[in-house]
Amino acid sequence: MKNRAAFRKKIGDWYLRHGRALPWRERPTLYGTVVSEFMCQQTRVETATPYFLRWMEALPNFSALANAKEGEVLKLWEGLGYYQRARNLHRLAGILSKLEEIPTTAAAWEKYPGVGRYTAAAITSISFGTAAACVDGNVVRLLARIENVEKVFKNNGDAVGFFRESADRLLDHSEPGQHNQAMMELGATLCVKAAPRCGDCPVSAFCLAHKAGNQDDLPRFQSQKISAASVDRLWMIKDNSLLLGQIPANGARLASLYELPVIGDILPAGAEKVLIKKAKRSISNQRITENIFSTRSRGKLLSRIDQKKQLRWIPLSQLDGVALSGPHRRWIRELLG
Repeated sequence: MKNRAAFRKKIGDWYLRHGRALPWRERPTLYGTVVSEFMCQQTRVETATPYFLRWMEALPNFSALANAKEGEVLKLWEGLGYYQRARNLHRLAGILSKLEEIPTTAAAWEKYPGVGRYTAAAITSISFGTAAACVDGNVVRLLARIENVEKVFKNNGDAVGFFRESADRLLDHSEPGQHNQAMMELGATLCVKAAPRCGDCPVSAFCLAHKAGNQDDLPRFQSQKISAASVDRLWMIKDNSLLLGQIPANGARLASLYELPVIGDILPAGAEKVLIKKAKRSISNQRITENIFSTRSRGKLLSRIDQKKQLRWIPLSQLDGVALSGPHRRWIRELLG
């Protein structure tokens, strides 16, 4: 790009006039910025906003978060998915609350749990004015179109690495935090994946893809393989308590959360069961069908349940206090009526 200064001014002025009024922007603090960046890593801003407000009310600073129990943290995060983000945020608060001086460089922040290159750049540029460029999916899309890059990327990580140099060159060193937020905001609101609003874009004059008329096709990615899976779950209520299984703390996904238990862990082969609900969920590139069964078998089944440490009878009146995965919370509410 020939006139980077003009590009920076155009996008900066647009952001100051049209940037969304988000709670972490209205009264910016380091803690609020950190929480919002963790929440928005793999979640849309619209979804994350009410979670952010509840979180800040319950855990208003690093010290409060550091002293909170993991169960409380996971409960506040329930429904946002990718729960390792919540655990890393919890660990990070424990580290930062003990420091006499918090570092201001992106390189230092990258050493903290859950803080990658993008998150470190976002936090330090916004909170400390550090000259570090952010590259996320929104910025990838914007730069691919601005530069008319027709390369086919393996995945988003591949594209992020490709565009880091371009983002560094464009960065406004006088206002890096504002510039980063402007780039991400433009990608999220105007330079969107389908039907970009080029007529409203403040930097369309700089966009080579817009001039070529192929902005709708960029960026380009290889198609991802989608795998299918199926799992059978058990629905059992006894004495106004629902049987739930807790995922091990070292589980690859959803560690320590509760879900309806897997039938194969409990029900003997050949036991009578009745399908009461068929549901679907997606985790990463996996599409999972979950079949929920009830059973009239009791007797030996109850003794088998008692021998399983990960199984617990949760009183129906206490379900709201248990950290459940989002889909299972929804399905349980539907089944309870």
